[in-house]
Amino acid sequence: MNLFTRISSRTKKSNLYYVTLVALLLVGSYLLGVWQNPAVNPRAAFDDSGAAPCEKFSKTTTSTRDLDFDAHHNPRDPPPVTETAVNFPSCDAELSENTPCEDAKRSLKFPRERLEYRQRHCPERDETLKCRIPAPYGYKTPFRWPESRDVAWFANVPHTELTVEKKNQNWVRYENDRFWFPGGGTMFPRGADAYIDDIGRLIDLSDGSIRTAIDTGCGVASFGAYLLSRNITTMSFAPRDTHEAQVQFALERGVPAMIGIMATIRLPYPSRAFDLAHCSRCLIPWGQNDGVYLMEVDRVLRPGGYWILSGPPINWQKRWKGWERTMDDLNAEQTQIERVARSLCWKKVFQRDDLAIWQKPYNHIHCKKTRQVLKNPEFCRHDQDPDMAWYTKMDSCLTPLPEVDEAEDLKTVAGGKVEKWPARLNAVPPRVNSGDLEEITPEAFLENTKLWKQRVNYYKQLDYHLGETGRYRNLLDMNAYLGGFAAALADDPVWVMNVVPVEAKLNTLGVIYERGLIGTYQNWCEAMSTYPRTYDFIHADSVFSLYQDKCEPEDILLEMDRILRPGGGVIIRDDVDILIKVKELTKGLQWEGRIADHEKGPHERVKIYYAVKQYWTVPAPEEDKNNTSALS
Repeated sequence: MNLFTRISSRTKKSNLYYVTLVALLLVGSYLLGVWQNPAVNPRAAFDDSGAAPCEKFSKTTTSTRDLDFDAHHNPRDPPPVTETAVNFPSCDAELSENTPCEDAKRSLKFPRERLEYRQRHCPERDETLKCRIPAPYGYKTPFRWPESRDVAWFANVPHTELTVEKKNQNWVRYENDRFWFPGGGTMFPRGADAYIDDIGRLIDLSDGSIRTAIDTGCGVASFGAYLLSRNITTMSFAPRDTHEAQVQFALERGVPAMIGIMATIRLPYPSRAFDLAHCSRCLIPWGQNDGVYLMEVDRVLRPGGYWILSGPPINWQKRWKGWERTMDDLNAEQTQIERVARSLCWKKVFQRDDLAIWQKPYNHIHCKKTRQVLKNPEFCRHDQDPDMAWYTKMDSCLTPLPEVDEAEDLKTVAGGKVEKWPARLNAVPPRVNSGDLEEITPEAFLENTKLWKQRVNYYKQLDYHLGETGRYRNLLDMNAYLGGFAAALADDPVWVMNVVPVEAKLNTLGVIYERGLIGTYQNWCEAMSTYPRTYDFIHADSVFSLYQDKCEPEDILLEMDRILRPGGGVIIRDDVDILIKVKELTKGLQWEGRIADHEKGPHERVKIYYAVKQYWTVPAPEEDKNNTSALS
């Protein structure tokens, strides 16, 4: 071996050592970086049994970074001044079902005429609670949809009144530790499914033309629950009354519902919202008070929409003995209803057995001509906004439909025809096409739809449970705008309550309904008309910016905490400075959360706060503690 060969061999060995050393350093640096910057997700782990979870962070595959906004000082800096974190104590156990704006004691101050005392009456600002509403002892994670339609945990809604009062009507049964919902109702003894089949033989419920429905006096919302399998989403409502927890049962089942009553103020929905309205023995005096309640149904019903009535006085000739009313009384009631319906230009299209169905006209061409004969009701004045429905008094007048050319057909849809479902979801809504909302062009609407698909995909990376089939069921969008968030989730087994704040720059709730989605108006300085623990997930886009000068952020957060289930998720998107303050406040709510970058990257001021509400309940009752001690 010559000198050159020996030198070459030595050089090769040196290069191999060098390459190996560099590779080890690179691997070590990478592992150190991963260790220092883990991607975490603030998600409590729950098992399907509903047992109290271990609070932990679950790693996700997302590439998003949790952002650190704390100050980092060097030794020469003075120590930072830290404010004491706000702490929100637990409310008393008896407030576990607190509904601030439907409080029975407060309602007694208001007139009983037309049931005014049972509608919304919220506490004054200085009366609002500054504590966290607890879940009842033994609370469990609700059953997943679709199983939840038929069963709920007793501990979550510990009321058996309906199982006694409605025992013969098959509303709900109590067995062991859970409630069962057979789908019965006062007027559908064969079950809601068979009842809906009867309706389907009279009007088409399957072609996509009927998508949104409203059920007045809904009971436990079995009508709405069984319509869901037909791709019809129902806004069910009932008052908080002697039939304890009707709406709470509906929400536990994973069915859209709100606390509400037809009294003196409009329902919190825009005009021309629903394709179908339903009343099954809902005990609303439709023909009384100049027919104002049917006029309100007319306001929220779409042109060509249907009103369905079953129960008294329909079919009174056969039913009057069972209803314990005189034939004359029932006949007078039906005559009254028929008269009001004709004055609204409705056409009675069917009456078969216990069902009667009326149809609203597609436009008011003919109806305007009949005003010369039917003086009442008069059309509402043009300066009365038909979409204004937040503490707006009901009027005894007929809401005029948008104008159509008199030369057009009587079936020309006033305001524009909506597409059939599911095309309706992403088609440009008539209110946008017509220019009713000047700032929203068809192009802007389509771009917004595309944008929210991208945002929701990003959200599912931040909160992997949002992308997990069945983990969430009841969702709330606190500032829905055009409903893009809900539309992006339309293929998931969830429903979204789309809220348009009354303080929003544009009233877009009509557009949301034209897309085949549901929603309501709300002022977030007040409590929502729903029970505690209604929603599995809450989305808040720019809500805290919108209410900066209107009420305190802790008031909004306490309301979010009230209506969010233990273990529920929250995503708040807003300016970074606002989110830092919000994140600090949520420590007092026992939320675990992180701030992440905007989906476009770190250079956007808007950031995203995603959090989870920890699982906690009221302490065990004393007798349970004593029994536990004795056993041990």
